[in-house]
Amino acid sequence: MRLVNGLVLGLGVVVLSGCIEGKPQVKLETDKQKFSYAIGQRIGGDLKSRSLDVDTDVLAASIREAVEGKKERMTEKEMRDVFFSMQKKMAEDEKKEAEENVKKGDEFLASNAKKDGIKVLESGLQYKVVSEGKGKQPKAEDRVKVHYKGTLIDGTEFDSSHKRGEPAEFPLNAVIPGWTEGLQLMKEGAKYMFYIPSKLAYGPRATGTIPANSVLVFEVELLEILGSKDEKKK
Repeated sequence: MRLVNGLVLGLGVVVLSGCIEGKPQVKLETDKQKFSYAIGQRIGGDLKSRSLDVDTDVLAASIREAVEGKKERMTEKEMRDVFFSMQKKMAEDEKKEAEENVKKGDEFLASNAKKDGIKVLESGLQYKVVSEGKGKQPKAEDRVKVHYKGTLIDGTEFDSSHKRGEPAEFPLNAVIPGWTEGLQLMKEGAKYMFYIPSKLAYGPRATGTIPANSVLVFEVELLEILGSKDEKKK
């Protein structure tokens, strides 16, 4: 039902706003035009993040027909059935991809472990020192300030503090286990590469643009240890 509810809600907003023009170039001069474009970007981004294979021409035409009050060309049952059919197919595809990711991840880690400079911990976490720091080392309960870039093993980037234009801050015990363990090896000012097995990342759970059972690769620069909540209370 998540696919059905989320998609119907999103498309409902677009239908109510009457904003899809179906043209490659649109003017963004009035507040209405800008508002309409912003909603379209939200919905389009949602469709992309869900990896939904849609025909954008048909989608735009369907929205326009709904806005204009034209008779639906599919019955409620037909639309409901196709939603559930696609949801089932997506679940099957995700399961297959998750199984393939286990194999790909194991092969990647086995090969990566043989490369120069790669160190492997008992947990399975792999890391490489890019440059050492000279400051303190954080504890699990500390907050840290870092710059980082995260990619999948095929190089697809899914997150970057650099692109957001500012470092990230968080307590080490509130992130994935691979980060909690790995960053405690670093000193302030250090930059490491981490190769995190899926069991130390998000495991069988797909998260955002990260598929299930994905090995994650992070470049992390530890900028500053901000201390723990207990230390701040003193």
